[in-house]
Amino acid sequence: MQKTPLNSVHRSAGARLVEFGGWEMPVQYAGVIAEHLAVRQHAGLFDVSHMGEVEVVGAQAEAFLQYATINDVGALADGQVQYTALCYAHGGIVDDLTLYRFSAEHFLLCVNAANIEKDHQWLQTLLEKSSFSELQLTDRSAEYAQLALQGPHAARILQTLTHCDLTTIKTYWFRQARVADIDLIVSRTGYTGEDGFELYLPADAAESLWHRLMTAGRDDGLVPVGLGARDTLRLEKAYALYGHELSAEILPLEARLGWVTKLNKGDFVGRDALVKAKQDGVTRVLIGLKLTEAGVPRERYPVLCAGRQVGYVTSGTMSPSLRQGIALALVESDAASAESFEVIIRQRHVAAQKVKLPFV
Repeated sequence: MQKTPLNSVHRSAGARLVEFGGWEMPVQYAGVIAEHLAVRQHAGLFDVSHMGEVEVVGAQAEAFLQYATINDVGALADGQVQYTALCYAHGGIVDDLTLYRFSAEHFLLCVNAANIEKDHQWLQTLLEKSSFSELQLTDRSAEYAQLALQGPHAARILQTLTHCDLTTIKTYWFRQARVADIDLIVSRTGYTGEDGFELYLPADAAESLWHRLMTAGRDDGLVPVGLGARDTLRLEKAYALYGHELSAEILPLEARLGWVTKLNKGDFVGRDALVKAKQDGVTRVLIGLKLTEAGVPRERYPVLCAGRQVGYVTSGTMSPSLRQGIALALVESDAASAESFEVIIRQRHVAAQKVKLPFV
């Protein structure tokens, strides 16, 4: 397994380490529920250095990414971040990612840890098969560490370590700044639904910044947070996770990503298939379910409507905020308008109600 630059820090903090996407990562420190609630109420610090960074540089960088991704790259200004995805020609998803624009000739893509090599190869193949030239695609993943400081107190904590006025960084914008004597990228983004920042910095500076942040946040309730709470936090906000709500077999239009699929922007990889899917109507759709009986829904559990299986759970958990079982489920479009469902949990039919997303 690969290890992040903070592996020894997690061990010293007593974290329980597990394999995730080929990486040894902390799943929890004090416990998932305590860490989850700390982020909702105070602040949490995540090591997300397993995520990948691919740099795209060259005169045709913007045009190439406009062709390679489903969102409208042309709508970005310098210093802005965009959530988007890469698709195959048949419309299935290669990966979802965030795209950072430094200029029309310089972008940075943050991709999922398990997909770094696949994404880089996919982009390289597209580049070789296209008319775009004089472009440089570079996997910078080993050079970067990434920390996520999330929660209502995140800005106050981070501000104590930088002269950069954080109030001037809007959501989904970023700035190159100096924090705790380290030059890095401060991005007002995250995967929790709370205010916060993702910090991209040199890998060899990760331990120093981790300790400086933990010290700065001591009086504001800052705690280290593992992958367990990262998952429950994103699920309460109905954020998709690759391999669950997103995959090569799932179209972005099925996965509630129609809002980032710009079919009118011109040609891009997968557009023809997605236009056809929109015209014909997708056969399945992602919905939110809350259990109305005791139980914890998990991935791949069958979902029934009127006694018939109509889909399956893509992600499920016991929500620490709601104290109730919640799930995202991919179901047949004809059944998606129903209100009452059942989830089969260990051969038991558990009642569930369709709810408006996000859950929290």
